[in-house]
Amino acid sequence: MIVTLCGSTKFKDEFEEVAKKLALEGHAVLSVNMFAHADNIELTTEQKIKLDNAHKEKINASDAIFVINKDGYIGESTFSEIDWAQRMNKQIYFLENPNPEEEKTEENKDNAAAEVTNEKEAE
Repeated sequence: MIVTLCGSTKFKDEFEEVAKKLALEGHAVLSVNMFAHADNIELTTEQKIKLDNAHKEKINASDAIFVINKDGYIGESTFSEIDWAQRMNKQIYFLENPNPEEEKTEENKDNAAAEVTNEKEAE
């Protein structure tokens, strides 16, 4: 399965961890081109728009997106990517359950990656 990672670029460590886990499970993983927030890279508005558009092209080429929503955080850009993925009929997975009624645990995070793998095996 081709999976695009989405989320705030302040979560660099989580992006790298999820990318490695999914790749080792046999998925083709597409990710961000840089971690502007984590690496303190200043971008112009024009550059941000170009990067957002390029990321949506990655979503178009994917079967699914995997949202890095550490501590439940989903920013404006990520929300836009989720909306785009929904409109493009892509499968959507989350690092942490977006349902606040359910407790966030390490087991839930491991189950999210396993869910992507189970979808691939079912194909």
